[in-house]
Amino acid sequence: MHRIVDDLPEGDLPAVQRVLEALKATADPVGRALASAPADDEPDEDDFDGGLSEARRQAQSGQHLSHAEAKRELGLESATGMT
Repeated sequence: MHRIVDDLPEGDLPAVQRVLEALKATADPVGRALASAPADDEPDEDDFDGGLSEARRQAQSGQHLSHAEAKRELGLESATGMT
C-alpha cells in the first residue's frame, strides 16, 4: 500500500487523501449511521409545562447561570469553593 502511494504523481495526492478519508469515515458503522441519519424534525413534545420554552427564551436573552453558579445553587460546591 505504501509503495502504491509513494509511486503516485504528486498532483494526485489530494484526491487520494480525500478518497482514503471517505473510506475511513464509512468504515465505522456508528459514524456511518450518524452521518446517514435523517434530521430530527420532530416537534418538542417535552414542553408540557412551558419549561422548555422558558429556558429557550432565557438562553436567547442571555439569562443563564455559569457552571459555578449552578453548582452553588444546587448545593454541589462546598464553602471553600472546592468540590
